[in-house]
Amino acid sequence: METENRVNFTYMGTSYGDVDDDSSAFSECNSDRSGEFPTASSESRRLLMACVSENSDDLIRQLVADLESCSIDDQKQAAMEIRLLAKNKSENRLKIAKAGAVKPLISLISSSDPQVQEYGVTAILNLSLCDENKQLIASSGAIKPLVRSLKTGTSTAKENAACALLRLSQLEENKILIGRSGAIPPLVSLLENGGVRGKKDASTALYSLCSGKENKIRAVQAGVMKPLVELMADFSSNMVDKSAYVMSLLVTLSEAKTSLVEEGGIPVLVEIIEVGTQRQKEIAVAILLQVCEESVVYRTLVAREGAIPPLVALSQSGTNRAKQKAEALIELLRQPRSGNAAARASDVSV
Repeated sequence: METENRVNFTYMGTSYGDVDDDSSAFSECNSDRSGEFPTASSESRRLLMACVSENSDDLIRQLVADLESCSIDDQKQAAMEIRLLAKNKSENRLKIAKAGAVKPLISLISSSDPQVQEYGVTAILNLSLCDENKQLIASSGAIKPLVRSLKTGTSTAKENAACALLRLSQLEENKILIGRSGAIPPLVSLLENGGVRGKKDASTALYSLCSGKENKIRAVQAGVMKPLVELMADFSSNMVDKSAYVMSLLVTLSEAKTSLVEEGGIPVLVEIIEVGTQRQKEIAVAILLQVCEESVVYRTLVAREGAIPPLVALSQSGTNRAKQKAEALIELLRQPRSGNAAARASDVSV
């Protein structure tokens, strides 16, 4: 799948494609945070010993066999123990996959028992933390069951399914498969309706998946701009940076620009330029550059929202890149606007 440049804008021969490093905005989806060892049982003692032991091979082989037991309780116990073994000892991830655990774990993701499903999803997440396992997990058919869990699972299963899909999307060839399997709408739903962790996991997964046009279109059609604008407007959410980075990928599409304006995104972006952090200000300006690039109507709306004074301030006190972007946007906004264009701007719903 062809990957597009992130926030790529050229004006008067100058490229404004780079934004501040996004790596610190997105915390990696690491192993699950959904519980530790069960208390006082023979199973917990043997599992603890396996985690500290140099040789857990025998236990792993037995647990993989138990995954295919006729007993739901045995399956549940085996999935839980595999989940914890893969969570707490990185070398176990490859051992577990090589022992044949991936396919039976994928089968458990489709279980009618919510806890079995959750353990299966979370075990697959933990195994996906090993780069060598990602292709095996995807080629074994994990993507569609993970998407189903993302739609219908427990809150923990949804969050861990989002993280697992993120890990699998780090292989470029999986991104389009994940999008075509229906992952984008439930990720948008998790972004809008999930808890704090769910929103973070959904935004991180969407950022990874939306590097290509096909998934960008899916995200916009699924209504992603509304929760992105709402999260960017809420400085207490700790989601301003993440939401802005996802939006910066999407506004290369004309549909996304239209949706951003309709959802009230322009006043939110101007406010970020006024009171946000340096990184937030820079990405907000980069988004507005994209929005205004080919639209006199949108330039009029941005100017009317009072963007020029904070842009002038940013052009004088921001980082070098922020200053360049602010100056480019000021020049765009100060270009002559025809009366007809200004009149059309008044008809745009914001």
